[in-house]
Amino acid sequence: MTKLESLQSILNAIRPDPREEEAREAAHRQWASIAKPLDSLGLLETAVEDMAALTLNHKIDISSRALLLLCADNGVVDQGVTQTDYTVTAAVARNAGANRSSVCKMAQVAHCDVIPVDMGMRDPGTIPGVMDRRVGNGTHDITEGPAMSRAQVEQAIVTGASLAADLKGYGRGLIATGEMGIGNTTTSSAVACALLNRPVAEMTGRGAGLSDKGLERKLWAIETALERSRPNPMDPLDVLSKVGGFDIAGMCGVYLGGALYRIPVLMDGFISTVAALCALRLCPEAGKAMFASHVSAEPAGQLILDALGKRPLITAGMRLGEGTGAVCAIPMLDMALSLYQDGTTFDGTGIQAYTPQGG
Repeated sequence: MTKLESLQSILNAIRPDPREEEAREAAHRQWASIAKPLDSLGLLETAVEDMAALTLNHKIDISSRALLLLCADNGVVDQGVTQTDYTVTAAVARNAGANRSSVCKMAQVAHCDVIPVDMGMRDPGTIPGVMDRRVGNGTHDITEGPAMSRAQVEQAIVTGASLAADLKGYGRGLIATGEMGIGNTTTSSAVACALLNRPVAEMTGRGAGLSDKGLERKLWAIETALERSRPNPMDPLDVLSKVGGFDIAGMCGVYLGGALYRIPVLMDGFISTVAALCALRLCPEAGKAMFASHVSAEPAGQLILDALGKRPLITAGMRLGEGTGAVCAIPMLDMALSLYQDGTTFDGTGIQAYTPQGG
């Protein structure tokens, strides 16, 4: 794993570059040369131009890509906020390590490798095929106090950024984010409530199909955690340490690493975008590395995307997790790039090029 010195060194190194707009304009000209109506692929064209700006190159290659599946356990599950217990986290991670989990099957279609990472599952033992980047043995119960120390937050974020650095070094052109952690819609809702100062009921859903009673426990747990720890909304590290999780902090680092190493990072759903919001609050410049795959069916899914200033490629009512929404968007990007790179130009058809029309 690439060794990065500190979170502050990462933040200090993320800077704009004047070549970003040059690459974006070159990509825009490339789209305009293709024999089709201007801007007719909508957000797909915008995504390609954003990738060109990020990578400082209008010749975009995402043929080698990987999903980072960050796995961690959350102490709040002891409060009955989920249908299942924490052992399911390790079970899914085990299936992912054997290339059998839901996202693995979908990723095969998208020609995307899945890399499961243990960020801090509870007593998982050694799981074949799962990278060990453990920060702790699961987080503490947020209804009783902070989830983790501030030092652990920084360690998890730097670990995520280092994973992005490694993938860049291996020649990956695109990173997708995913997670696995029973109870992490509870921690994500708590983080979102703290960062956006929104009511708990507005930001919290049933997760993996909670009953009415289960939802009541979940709402109580989040309200109790926020009241007990009082996270500072102006300090994302404080929010993560008090009500977050190792998986969320790790994904936050992946986005920062994407911005630092100029590799596009495809967000998944609610949990993934909450992590992105933490990264954006730490470093607004990191937003250039974030690409929205879909809008989650969780109640706060659209609110988080709005806070990020991102528009999703897919609206399909998805909420499976594991990065499944992110891998669903990859074939769409492939199809857009097939036209962008090899489409027939106006010069090759004898058709007069479209020009922008005022009014």
